[in-house]
Amino acid sequence: MYVADSRASTSAASAEGAVRPRAGRRRAAVAPTVLALGAVSLITDVSSEMVTAVLPLYLVTGLGLSPLGFGLLDGIYNGFSALVRLIGGHLADRGGGRHKWVAGFGYALSAACKPLLLLAHTLTPIGLILAADRTGKGLRTAPRDALISLSSTPETRGRAFGVHRAMDTAGALFGPLVAFLILRATVDGYDAVFTVSFCVAVVGVLVLVLFVPNSVNGARKKPDPDGARTKSGPDDARTKSAPDGARSPATGTAPQAISGDTAPRPTLRAALALLARPDLRRVTLCALLLGLATVSDSFVYLLLQRRLGVPDRWFALLPLGTAAAFLLLAVPLGRLADRVGRWRVFLAGHGALLLAYALLLTSWHGTALPYAVLLLHGCFYAATDGVLMAVASESVPEELRSSGLALVQTGQALARFVCSLGFGAAWTAWGDRTALTASTVALALCALFALTLRRPAPSAPSEGLA
Repeated sequence: MYVADSRASTSAASAEGAVRPRAGRRRAAVAPTVLALGAVSLITDVSSEMVTAVLPLYLVTGLGLSPLGFGLLDGIYNGFSALVRLIGGHLADRGGGRHKWVAGFGYALSAACKPLLLLAHTLTPIGLILAADRTGKGLRTAPRDALISLSSTPETRGRAFGVHRAMDTAGALFGPLVAFLILRATVDGYDAVFTVSFCVAVVGVLVLVLFVPNSVNGARKKPDPDGARTKSGPDDARTKSAPDGARSPATGTAPQAISGDTAPRPTLRAALALLARPDLRRVTLCALLLGLATVSDSFVYLLLQRRLGVPDRWFALLPLGTAAAFLLLAVPLGRLADRVGRWRVFLAGHGALLLAYALLLTSWHGTALPYAVLLLHGCFYAATDGVLMAVASESVPEELRSSGLALVQTGQALARFVCSLGFGAAWTAWGDRTALTASTVALALCALFALTLRRPAPSAPSEGLA
């Protein structure tokens, strides 16, 4: 009976995303692969955030786009990658060691798009360039996150994603600052920003090629909870003992078939069949619903500028507040998620976003308003971005890890694409305040639904363990 109660307690904790470290084991360091990928993301984010910081002002003020037109382009920028994320995840899963090269192609494609912005001055070509740039992001995101997940043990996965997101956000912190300095120092500021962004992106691709290993072995030879050695690592051990049944809904084979030389060849059908897993299906549905009510960063910055009358030359500095909060909180919240439950931290992050929206809707115009809004905005990302991938990793076998994470990312990206279009249309038709009020109410309702949907059911005692 003690064994049954112990296992039921462990199952309940796992359902919330908390993984308790085994007693007597020293806290594992972050794998070198995670640090190398963090360096790549840091450099790449300097490049991409240089463009992102000036793009809203460039399009709305420089090219005279309406909020609806900007919403269309912003939706493309944030949601077009959803169309290729499954392809990127599938290509990475098709053979061992492809994660790095699929991710590398995505980084290279995004880098190649930066100088093309110098030639585009109307809606259609800018939309096509942004679509190509986001295609690169879509191809690289799932393989990169799969490498992070496979390099880490289940006990430290939230921390590993936190470290990576912190390094990634350091780039997001420097990118707008570099763009701001370029705009102040040059006459053709936007052209100079796009040119420097391309050069920095090329450096990021080179770091990936030279320093990220082709294979992942960081979490493959850890002892299982019962003290036995496994061939493939903690994820395989966890999958073999999972209470979901004797057969994997992803592949139709016994769970033991996912390790060693007997692993099935990943297919798109097997990847889509992962949605038959109740845990992954719930995570994907929640990410999609919450994404439908998450206003794009660019709109948040435009709302702040209009509320406070921020001069155009200072606009590029607004993302620095979000990035600084994200950078400071990513690792602490990732470690907290490992201890108290990743889903709790994920939903708490959306609570912070609700507070940010509420502040934007108030009549308060104090000097502390932008600091409070940007702090809450960064807290939202620190509590959700990497934590969501850590939650999803628990429900996906190793040989389909990229494809499984891509499913969640696809739902979220498509939802944010729809939100950008809807918010831009609502702003154009009824004004920014009405649009934000509708998004706030929708986010609150979706968060309440996610809270009830993800609540773990009580585990029944295992048979034969009286």
